Amino acid sequence: MELRHLRYFVAVADSGSLTVAAQRMLHTSQPSLSRQIRDLEDEVGAELLTRRARGIDLTPAGRAFLDHARSVLSQVEAAGEAARRVARPAKPCFTMGFLTGHELTWMPEALRILRDELPNIDVMISSQYSPLLADGLSKGKIDAAFLRRERGVPELAFRLLVKEPLMVVLPSNHRLAALKSIGARDLVGEPFVTVSNTAPVLRVIIDNYLKRSGIEIKPAHAADHLSMGMSLIVSTGGVGLLPAYAQNFLPASVTSRPLKGDALTVDLVLGYRKSNQSPILKLLLSRLDELVARAANKTR
Repeated sequence: MELRHLRYFVAVADSGSLTVAAQRMLHTSQPSLSRQIRDLEDEVGAELLTRRARGIDLTPAGRAFLDHARSVLSQVEAAGEAARRVARPAKPCFTMGFLTGHELTWMPEALRILRDELPNIDVMISSQYSPLLADGLSKGKIDAAFLRRERGVPELAFRLLVKEPLMVVLPSNHRLAALKSIGARDLVGEPFVTVSNTAPVLRVIIDNYLKRSGIEIKPAHAADHLSMGMSLIVSTGGVGLLPAYAQNFLPASVTSRPLKGDALTVDLVLGYRKSNQSPILKLLLSRLDELVARAANKTR
């Protein structure tokens, strides 16, 4: 009895048909498979299958044999996996998270920093909303993340990467698009698209800016992500405030203008758990200035 006999028998039992098992699962001919099953039955000394016009049925002996066949194949697979782990020990895994939309600028530069270590580690990438990244860092699921300076996570440390200016985003054919820069009062009376609570840090900055400007604007819509924001701005003919990185994703129907006055910015930081002792994290932190310089050159 050979392992292939067991695999063939399990495939036939699972498919309920010699023909289906041969053609779709085992990629062999039906007559050849039938011979293999007969050889197995001869070796076992009992009929395992009842052949019928529309398939097969397992005999009582076949049902008993099937459980043991599955167990043997499972044990063989486990033995092989154990051997492979010993022969090729698993590489350490380093997980980096990116606030959705920032991968374009920061991921290639971060991987360049880690280039010499990449043959020795497995790098996993996670792209999510900032609060979810902070949660992943807190739970130890993510080693380092490019995100906002989220509150209520004292176990995390944040290193400033860049202060991103906020821009006015509006339809390309909007009357305000004729201006070189747009002030807060220019936004009064326009349908205003803000960000939802998927970006709480940015939402607070926008709300405080409008309040400081002494104007009252009630958002018409709140967008969960960039593409939703663009769609709302186009469909409503409205305006919104978004970080400058959003300019990388503007369709032809949407444009941006700087805000008048002092720059309104939101921090992009590298976050990590204070207790994380990963040597890869330490390497990334030690070359943070280089990382920021590389990213700045890329955006010029």
